Amino acid sequence: MRRFVLAVDRLAAVIARLAQGLAAAACLGCLALVSVAVAARYFFDRPQAWSDEVVGWLVVATVMFAVAEAQRRGEHIGVDWLVDRWTGARRNAVLGLGALSVAVVCAVLIYEGVETVRFTVMMGVKSNALPDVPLWAIQALVPIGAGLMLVVALAQLLRWAAGLPPVETEAGGPGRHE
Repeated sequence: MRRFVLAVDRLAAVIARLAQGLAAAACLGCLALVSVAVAARYFFDRPQAWSDEVVGWLVVATVMFAVAEAQRRGEHIGVDWLVDRWTGARRNAVLGLGALSVAVVCAVLIYEGVETVRFTVMMGVKSNALPDVPLWAIQALVPIGAGLMLVVALAQLLRWAAGLPPVETEAGGPGRHE
């Protein structure tokens, strides 16, 4: 059982790190696009109306691809004063409850995100600024990001259920592999 849990944990770490790379690329894309848009507007008097919408999409991509790694490292929203002050079984129980809460929220985000995408596909909604881009492609980032974070939360729950201690970050918090 221990080997299985550790293998799942390693797989979740790889997935989260790959997604983090996509988040970094989206963030760099934001920087590049905003820089080009500012130059076009102020140096060439040619504002690009579509760039604001695309930057918004890239911000969503950045967040949704980064949340899994934040959860894995224990840097996601948590009740730090409980985790930091408690040790042993109480600390592990709080971490397990936190991972379970994240998993439930992820399941809701996946379900609602898929429903939103289905509705948008049914209605045929397209981008205002770029009419060739269907909005469902952008909205799909929400259930994808929630699915990535769900993988991490389930790996954390497996670890907890197997009685293994949570992985620790360099700062001493739950999250990163030893």
